[in-house]
Amino acid sequence: MSRKTFKYRLYPNRQQRERLQATLDVCRELYNAALQERRDGYRTSRAKLNYYTQANQLSEIKEIRPDIASVHSQVLQDTLRRLDKSFQAFFRRVQQGQKPGFPRFQGIHRYDSFTYPQAGFRLGAKLQLSKIGNVKIKLHRELKGEVKTLTIKRGNGHWYACFSCVVESDPLPVLDNSTGIDVGLETFATLSNGGKIPNPRWYRVEQKRLRRAQRKVARRTNKRSNRRRKAIAILAQVHRDIFNKRNDFQHKESLKIIQQYGTIFVEDLNIKGLSQGILAKSVHDASWASFLDKISYKAEHAGRQFIQVDPRGTSQRCPCGAANRKTLSDREHACAECGLVTSRDHASAMEILRLGLSLQAPTILETECVA
Repeated sequence: MSRKTFKYRLYPNRQQRERLQATLDVCRELYNAALQERRDGYRTSRAKLNYYTQANQLSEIKEIRPDIASVHSQVLQDTLRRLDKSFQAFFRRVQQGQKPGFPRFQGIHRYDSFTYPQAGFRLGAKLQLSKIGNVKIKLHRELKGEVKTLTIKRGNGHWYACFSCVVESDPLPVLDNSTGIDVGLETFATLSNGGKIPNPRWYRVEQKRLRRAQRKVARRTNKRSNRRRKAIAILAQVHRDIFNKRNDFQHKESLKIIQQYGTIFVEDLNIKGLSQGILAKSVHDASWASFLDKISYKAEHAGRQFIQVDPRGTSQRCPCGAANRKTLSDREHACAECGLVTSRDHASAMEILRLGLSLQAPTILETECVA
């Protein structure tokens, strides 16, 4: 069993949009008020408030605030739980010596979702939301599994319904083959069998549109004007288009790999470190981490094996095991020991496959000995 989120576009009418926005505003106000209460309580009397202390006050608040009473009770409770999780994460980071990141107040453009954790919604021909109404929904694919929560999200002027479901694994037919994958910038990914996935470079392709949209925002100097707000919406839509194209591309390519191979070996890269160098823009544009995450969870759902290997030296060795030093500008692999001549990325993918199979071999031998 695993968790999976199904996201659908909502098409609310004018009254429903106003109610959705009003619910979002109430949740944001409650979040900020609860955060302020925790800060003031600790400063004045060192009082450490928790979720239950603040949730017990909701009934009194709803008696004097009709706008808060018009929001479903579990939506309000989930808002306080969200704040409580933020504080728990803050204290965990403090204990681990990381950058603390104290919970911050949420502005009107930073709080974009609210959640029905258990009840208050029902899906039929339309999505029935408590205190909001029956909202038109585009069910572009089948909803599977047991629905646990529903999150209503606002993004770029649109509304979405995100169903978090518990689904059973759907294993694909068993395959005994395996592949090594080397991700890169010249080619998005190279497989150990010589197959290549070209790098679409979505961000660089759309840079002309981005440049125009950013200039339009920069010219609107009055930050409260409607013209600036519309220009920002246009810029956000360009970024959303880039994300959607990249996300669609990675979903399709990762699915192809899962369907074709039983075991997938990849490098355990420090992508955060790579994204801070001179190739930062290209690394962010490729979005390797997102691609590998998609392969990982799809492999788990389909009953495939996803294994990460040590990335050190994969481009400096031949698949035969001999050392083969190369600089970054050397794009061809030529081994004097075994005579292999191929591209640098293909040789790295073959070496990743060899390393992965060598990790599996002792496990297979131990199993046979025990048996």
